Amino acid sequence: MWVLYTQLVVLALLAFKFGWGVVRVILKTIKWTFIILALSVVAFIVYYNIAVDIKYPRNTDIPTTAEVQNDSLGSFVGNNWMQQNKHLLWELYVEGDALQRGDAFGKLNKDLLYYQEKVFMDQIDELVPNRKYQYLLKYFIKTYNRNLTDFVPEENLEEIYAMSESCSHDFDYVGDPYDRQLNFHAAHDLGHAMQDYMMVGCTSFATWGKNSEGGDLIIGRNFDFYMGDDFAKNKEVAFFNPTTGYKFAFVTWPGMTGVCSGMNIKGLTVTINAAKSSMPTGSATPISLLARRILQYAGSIAEAKAIADSTQTFVSESLLIGSATDGRAAIIEKSVSQCALYEAPQGQDWVVCANHYQSKDFEKDENNIENIKNSDSPTRFKRASDLVCQLSPLNPEKAVTILRDKLGTDSASIGYGNELAINQLQGHHSVVFNPSKLLMWVSTAPWQEGEFVCYDLQQVFANPQSARGCAYKKELSLAADSSFLNSKDFKDYLHYRMLARTLPKKLDLDIYDNYLEDLISSNPNFYKVYEIAGDSRDDLHDKSSSLYYWGKALECRIPKQMDKERIEQKIKRYQDR
Repeated sequence: MWVLYTQLVVLALLAFKFGWGVVRVILKTIKWTFIILALSVVAFIVYYNIAVDIKYPRNTDIPTTAEVQNDSLGSFVGNNWMQQNKHLLWELYVEGDALQRGDAFGKLNKDLLYYQEKVFMDQIDELVPNRKYQYLLKYFIKTYNRNLTDFVPEENLEEIYAMSESCSHDFDYVGDPYDRQLNFHAAHDLGHAMQDYMMVGCTSFATWGKNSEGGDLIIGRNFDFYMGDDFAKNKEVAFFNPTTGYKFAFVTWPGMTGVCSGMNIKGLTVTINAAKSSMPTGSATPISLLARRILQYAGSIAEAKAIADSTQTFVSESLLIGSATDGRAAIIEKSVSQCALYEAPQGQDWVVCANHYQSKDFEKDENNIENIKNSDSPTRFKRASDLVCQLSPLNPEKAVTILRDKLGTDSASIGYGNELAINQLQGHHSVVFNPSKLLMWVSTAPWQEGEFVCYDLQQVFANPQSARGCAYKKELSLAADSSFLNSKDFKDYLHYRMLARTLPKKLDLDIYDNYLEDLISSNPNFYKVYEIAGDSRDDLHDKSSSLYYWGKALECRIPKQMDKERIEQKIKRYQDR
């Protein structure tokens, strides 16, 4: 009622000042403004329902298969199976055409698909707790991805569709299962673009020739995509035996048929590293589906490059390609507008890949120049390059040593969890490949510190049913980093992660002070603990303590220029008062 009263008072004042003629013009303007807004909403709804039409694959006739059965080894449906090994890695084998593979993938993963979607939606609920805003977010994403199906090969659409038939309808307020799963495959790219790649700081490398024992091509990679501990809980090592293309294996999670790290039976490997790009205006082929296509259909670096050249993507990415056929590795550097191939300089039998481009084609690219100047990518690149040279010639054990490295350049202690480190103690998975021997080592929890279990692709694909029960080769597994896992540093780091998420209430100052002291001592070389301490004292209007802690943060090694500037702005705010 008070709103109406206020409006009448304002109109009366306007009439007194300018006359009722002016008021009538104002009212007419407001009226037409509302009419235009209403028509705009109607137009958007019409456009949304016409233009935002996710296309289903032409063939949706899923072959009738038996129901999933369980035995002492795990689950199976026809010749397809899934099991969990003692390291809690899920192992999956599927075969057939796209619909058959998708159907088996979905049925065997049914419970895990629900868990993975719930974890994802819980993350959305935490970030966007208001359901109305979630609906707006849904419309934005679906409008943004309105042409997504035009850029996804029919084979992938069929596979995702068949898999989605096993998904729950509990999340239909976001979209139907097929719509959701299709958009989840693009979420990796859209999330990178919107977060400016803050979720990822991947590092990979490859050695061959004189830089590897026996001259074997050795590839290592950390996939540091982080969406929370629960999201990374169910990791899968998937073996796909398609009716077209090459058989291949990759590390994934329930519902993800795209590839982030994988190797095919020809000894070709693909790993992806995000790069900086401008905010895209619309979707194209998700990077993981490009990597998947390369893995399924390429047998050499040249064939991989040809597939990348013919594929339109909407974010920038580096794809490190290892090839047993070529006996070396190279990096496909792909942006929205161009695609380049970076090869090791003459006489150098190794490459390192972080999150910036190295080829001459991108020397003048503004996004790449900014990325090199302001991100943590060059530091990780230098540290990885130094270790590759120091530990040369590499073998799988030495590759794992590099992937587990937690120090900065010059072996400086930079705090655990720092994005400047190769091992940030939060990554989704790590992998080592020996393509000529078709061997793949996959990390187990926690992070890169657990045992690396070895899979022989030739053996698994030669007789998939014999791999039921135990798909990996125990005798070739690489030991866990027990010295670190049993150390005080590791226990302190776990304590730090807990403390950083549970800031106490500020009413009890004694508890609060003890908390800050405990937080800092748990990870004393990490800039973040001092920033948190400074922010906390700022909340209590304790100027001197805030300035002290923020100053201490600036003395530490900080990953990104934006992180450093954020802390400097906090100090400046006090100094300007």
